[in-house]
Amino acid sequence: MKVVILAGGYGSRLSEYTKTIPKPMVKILGKPIIHRIIDHFISYGFNEFYIALGYKGYQLKKYFHKKKFSKKIKINLIDTGKKTMTGGRLKRLEPFLKNTFLMTYGDGLSNVSLTKLIKFHKRNKRIFTLTAVRPPARFGAIKIKGNYVNYFKEKNSLDEGWINGGFFVIEPKFFKYLKNDQTFLEREPFEKLTKQNQLVAFKHKGFWQCMDTLRDKEILEKKLKKKFLK
Repeated sequence: MKVVILAGGYGSRLSEYTKTIPKPMVKILGKPIIHRIIDHFISYGFNEFYIALGYKGYQLKKYFHKKKFSKKIKINLIDTGKKTMTGGRLKRLEPFLKNTFLMTYGDGLSNVSLTKLIKFHKRNKRIFTLTAVRPPARFGAIKIKGNYVNYFKEKNSLDEGWINGGFFVIEPKFFKYLKNDQTFLEREPFEKLTKQNQLVAFKHKGFWQCMDTLRDKEILEKKLKKKFLK
């Protein structure tokens, strides 16, 4: 099964780094996050990757041309345009994806079981499976009566709803939902799938962390140091 990684966005909320490098090249404990993502897929036996390039894509090309993987590992670097949206990037890869495939973003890490994810997808027989995760807790919850706090609770992730965690299993039929370069994967295509009962969610309760901001990067590194990832 082939693996797609979207790696072309501007990463503007992490401008401390992305003014000079693309977000997937930001290092997490000494290794670019995209390399760590690939390592996770490799650990489950996947060996063919299609990386959708955009902003500063030449730096990813330079990195992967120098980096030596096993001969079994194939890294395909595909230019998908600097201003192309998420759905548009995937649409440009359609010629390479004739069978069920996996996809993720180039800025998030998880210990999600890809074996269980794929089994879930096959069992449900729908076009698109996403991995649902709990967002990391950020704030404590309080209730105020008059000037007095009458409820205080340190918030944890179980108080939050489920969000899109970015590890997908997709059938090629999905390409008909993607119009052009300006299509956002997470908008109209997902809305149509939902109405047609073709979008299912695999609930992952283990480790997950995205890297949208500098704070996220710091949290991610702390969690990795504690060996949340196996």
